[in-house]
Amino acid sequence: MTDTATTTSSSAATGETLLDISNLSAGYSGVAVIRGVNLHIKSGEVVALLGPNGAGKTTTLLTVSGLLKALEGSVAVLGAPTTFGAPHKTARRGLAHVPEDRSLFFGLTVQENLKLGLRGSRSEQAAGYETALDLLPALKPLMGRRAGLLSGGEQQMLAMARALVGKPKLLLVDEMSLGLAPIIVERLLPIVRDIADNTGAGVLIVEQHVHLALEVADRAYVMSHGEIVLEGAAAELMERRDLLEASYLGGGLEEDA
Repeated sequence: MTDTATTTSSSAATGETLLDISNLSAGYSGVAVIRGVNLHIKSGEVVALLGPNGAGKTTTLLTVSGLLKALEGSVAVLGAPTTFGAPHKTARRGLAHVPEDRSLFFGLTVQENLKLGLRGSRSEQAAGYETALDLLPALKPLMGRRAGLLSGGEQQMLAMARALVGKPKLLLVDEMSLGLAPIIVERLLPIVRDIADNTGAGVLIVEQHVHLALEVADRAYVMSHGEIVLEGAAAELMERRDLLEASYLGGGLEEDA
């Protein structure tokens, strides 16, 4: 049974629904990895999807993007059902997905990687480019450097910026902190909050640094063994470590320092 916190964020009460997952089951080769998942995100809202390794978080994101087929239930992105096998259609509607491996082209420069994310008219491309670099100004002096020569933190910023140049309405970010030192994560995660606040996009983040994620999120869902076992306002969950630890079923929480 899902243990639900009662407090709700102000943005959740007023924004347009960008992602609506209803009773979703999905997995691989017809075997469900996630079951009965219900989740929603509104514009301007940051939502954290938390849970131990193997809980089903990445599977959820892949299904939202259309890279995995739903076995049961439904996923609506920006008001239309996700089309399995056609992630480009969902991307055209305004979804961007930053995978945990970042999927950069290491032989290309920062500028060349960013150009791959551009879409729309020239004026729209220029606006997207400007927005991305305003939110991630540390990339400006690195435009001519090959992505393979960047530090881990710089590569993560580039992956985020490449998603942002397309001016997404809904952004999925899978394990921003992967392979990064906690001090770097502390600098990068607030960018997620800035994206939502400055662009109005909804952001769904999968993150192992639980308390850092809750500091920037409005709401959070916790998965365990493929099911949502806890959900609620981030501020309330921050104060209820006992609930978080219980939801991880003894798996422990990632320390932030």
